[in-house]
Amino acid sequence: MAIFTNQANLIFNGQTTSSNITTGEVTSGLSLTKTSISRDYGRSDHVAYIVTFVNEGGAITGATLTDDLGSFTVGNNTVTPFTYVEGSLLFYQNGVLTDGPTAVGGPPLVITGIDIPAGGNVQIIYEAATNEFTPLMAGASVTNTAYLAGTGVVDPLSDTAVVTARDEVALTIAKAMYPTTVNEDGTLVYTFIIQNTGNTAVVATDDLIVTDTFNPILNPIAVTLDGVELTEGSQYTYDESTGEFATLPGAVTVPAATYTQDPVTGVYSITPGVAVITVTGRV
Repeated sequence: MAIFTNQANLIFNGQTTSSNITTGEVTSGLSLTKTSISRDYGRSDHVAYIVTFVNEGGAITGATLTDDLGSFTVGNNTVTPFTYVEGSLLFYQNGVLTDGPTAVGGPPLVITGIDIPAGGNVQIIYEAATNEFTPLMAGASVTNTAYLAGTGVVDPLSDTAVVTARDEVALTIAKAMYPTTVNEDGTLVYTFIIQNTGNTAVVATDDLIVTDTFNPILNPIAVTLDGVELTEGSQYTYDESTGEFATLPGAVTVPAATYTQDPVTGVYSITPGVAVITVTGRV
């Protein structure tokens, strides 16, 4: 808050005598608290924030809230890991949803026209989306700060909120066949490519299972995982009469993705963790 000092002077017969210096502080009775409604974030997520003002002083009109959306410096550039979601702004005055403030996404996000009644409170809620600058690796986080300034605000107020990257597995599977044309009694190869774009590996205790029913039925078959042969009965099952194939729980693991940030642009690229199952059999 604003600190002020004051000193009196006594002038008598051309001589000046100064008093002691008094010190005071001007307080607005206004507080700002910013919190994240969302506990964590992942790819293509929205994070919701709420900024709360409690005003124990006089009315404040036309104040401005600025949110840096987590901006940070990479090399000579400033990048912003969150993007304001247009149309997400909600403004509550003394608990009542009210029109008024306008938001410009920036970055930074700037919300203008904030009126805070005397002895009242205001809540501003808005969402931000992850983007190509958002760190997604395990243990990563985004810290962003909201600032309030304007007429009636004695000193600019600010508060920060920290949201962490969610530990998650994000799997996709693709299947390929070679050759696409095969003679009777010929050999057919099925390849299953499992990709993990999440920051958490699939481990044996996660009990990942891959199933398929081969038509035409293959007999016999050989199965490998990343080039290492799997054992029927302990790592996979196969019914030669129906063509039903399944890996057993714990047999298949998939590494986590790796994330690399361009040192110039600040953009993150994702290299998925990959596991490849190959099934070779005679038609």
